[in-house]
Amino acid sequence: MSLRSLALLSLCVVLTACNKINQENYSKLRAGMTKAEVEQLLGAPEECSGALGMSSCTWGDEKSFISVQYATDKVLMYSGQGLK
Repeated sequence: MSLRSLALLSLCVVLTACNKINQENYSKLRAGMTKAEVEQLLGAPEECSGALGMSSCTWGDEKSFISVQYATDKVLMYSGQGLK
């Protein structure tokens, strides 16, 4: 195996291991968690929107994602799709 192939394989393994959008982390979410606790678990969200003390943030893409809805920066409810 060439050095280049080995480097590419190592990079793929590292990137896969760093994906925080998975079933294991989804199962750690709980209503009442703070936004900071969720971001510590999942990292920075790709997208957030909201108004009047309510907000919704999403991690992942259209095939595999976790969505969290907050009321005054506390988890109100959450959902996920395509998690492994």
